[in-house]
Amino acid sequence: MPSSIFDSFIIYLNQEKGFSEHTIKSYKNDINKFSAFLFHEKVELKKVSKVQVRDFLASQYDKGLSKKTIARRLASIKSFFNFLFNIEYIAKNPTLFLSTPKVSKKLPNFIDENIINELMNQPDIRTEKGLRDKAILELFYSTGMRLSELINLNIGSIDEKNNLVKVFGKGSKERLIPFGKRAKFCMEEYLKKRVLNWNTASNGLPLFVNDRNERIPRRTIQRRISNYIKMIASGKRLGPHTLRHSFATHLMNRGADIRAVGDLLGHTSLSSTQIYTHIKPEKMKEIYKQSHPRGEK
Repeated sequence: MPSSIFDSFIIYLNQEKGFSEHTIKSYKNDINKFSAFLFHEKVELKKVSKVQVRDFLASQYDKGLSKKTIARRLASIKSFFNFLFNIEYIAKNPTLFLSTPKVSKKLPNFIDENIINELMNQPDIRTEKGLRDKAILELFYSTGMRLSELINLNIGSIDEKNNLVKVFGKGSKERLIPFGKRAKFCMEEYLKKRVLNWNTASNGLPLFVNDRNERIPRRTIQRRISNYIKMIASGKRLGPHTLRHSFATHLMNRGADIRAVGDLLGHTSLSSTQIYTHIKPEKMKEIYKQSHPRGEK
């Protein structure tokens, strides 16, 4: 595969599609796997047909990869060939009529409401790092924002007067999310520890930083939040997404409209939000009685 074509595709994902660094890394990995397969099969990129794509997917099944991973690989390959077709590198798109494997959506892990307070009390707020971590936990749970969105926050992203935070989600789409008083208080205490305040926004300073006063790395947040959650809960893949899932689940359990929750999460499709509709039966009955005209009868 010509390196110039691959590099152009990565630039396209970054600059035109606005994909996150994490997503681009996944695309790179998927395309590199497919490229290695083509090299082994001695097939040139311009001569790829749907046969080779299907053979590649079959080889991934044989390796025991999950349907979710294979579906993502196909999505990456489809995006790549769409790009090649649009720049007229190929005359025909071999992936045009290939269907994506159906992936069953698993219910996300979430933390029960009755132990959220326990989680928030885990960081040692006598230290700057502890204050930072508590502010991160509170803001995650208060807004349900994505990890990448939180990392990119500056002090100026916060509208402290109206308790709103401006984030840039997938595809660089901007949205405003409200946050609660506890999250605001924790952020203010953290800024005081750094000898900063909301008026320091003009310098574009990162809201959350590491020991070197640099924007906090993704892995640092993942590791520290995972450790805090493991202190009060058990389960698989516990981390920042657990708080995002908890945010959505608790809103839904309290009767929030699914479309409103989707907007807060930055979902473009209602189907993405539907995985949070696992409301407890007793809560479902309560909502039914309150909302249906004949619910009491």
